[in-house]
Parts: sequence; structure tokens; C-alpha cells
Amino acid sequence: MFEVRIHGRGGQGVVTAAEMLSIAAFEEGHHAQAFPSFGSERTGAPVVAFCRISDHEIRLREPIMNPDALIIQDPTLLRQVDVFAGLKKDGFILINTKNTFEELGLEDYVRDWPANRLCTLAAIDLGLKHVGRPVPNVPLLAGFAALSGKLELESVCKAINAKFSGKVAQGNIAAATEAFNLVLARAKGASKEVANA
Repeated sequence: MFEVRIHGRGGQGVVTAAEMLSIAAFEEGHHAQAFPSFGSERTGAPVVAFCRISDHEIRLREPIMNPDALIIQDPTLLRQVDVFAGLKKDGFILINTKNTFEELGLEDYVRDWPANRLCTLAAIDLGLKHVGRPVPNVPLLAGFAALSGKLELESVCKAINAKFSGKVAQGNIAAATEAFNLVLARAKGASKEVANA
């Protein structure tokens, strides 16, 4: 079983991201489960959503305490919430930001982490560019697919079409495609650096 925890704020599409992640997994023949955890249901409040992906029926129902991957939709949460709590060693970390892990002050935390499991992505910029709204969830979902190799871009696009229609779907597919390609290129570069080290 592969478990993903998504951290963000109300209004950023955290719950929708988990739902689309599970839809994309279903598209590839996996079992999947997505559900949120709300602290305070208002725009801007911290929100957590979870997604499990498995080749077998999923019977667990509790929150994910030891994720295989983290998607952090709002980097301001790095100073407010212990977003890394329980993350499995060498798990995937994807953060919505233009900054590097070093610029975020995370160099000590990720010092021994494999570079090809770490990524930052300016997802809000991609949302603005393609959808006209500063919502990072879809670019991060596609970025996660590229970083982890757990999902294909085609499945992510099918999940987008299941949640949206018309111009909104088209814009989100464009944002997802650009995010997927950016992260894939970075992941390949990180793998080359590790191989050359």
C-alpha cells in the first residue's frame, strides 16, 4: 500500500487533490481511498487530506500517520504544523514553492534524502497561467505523478475530466501537463547527479 498525505489551507483544493489522486489510481486499476481531516472549516485554515493506493482492497479507515509521500500545498505551513511527522525515511516530498529546500531552511532535514525524491514546484504560478486562479492542487497532483512514478499523466488528465469540464478542465490539463514535464525533467536531472556522485 502507498499512502499520501496532503497539507494545505482551506480554499486551495486539498480535498479535491486527494479525490483526483484516488480517481487517477482507479483509472490504472488500483484500489484507492481518499478522505479529508478538517480542523476548522474556513478559508485559510490548515487542512489535511489523505489518499491510499493499493493493489488490494483497502480496509483501513484511520488518518495516515506514516505516509510514503507528502504534498505540501502551502509552504507557510512548514512553520505552523509538523507536516513531516511520521514521513517514512526516503519518502517523497513535493512542496508548492519557487524556493529550494535550502532556501526553505530544510537542508538539515533532507541532508541524507535521495535527491530524486525531493521536489519544489511553483504550482500557484502554473494555476494562474493556465486556469487564471492561484490554486496549486492540480499542478501538484501531476508533479507528484512524475516525481513518484506511481501514476501516468493520462490517468491524471482523466481524473481532471472527471472533476471539471469545459475551459476549466482544459486549463487544468494544460497546467498538469506542464507540471508533469517540469518535475520529470528535474527528477531525471537529480538521478544523473546521484549517478555521477
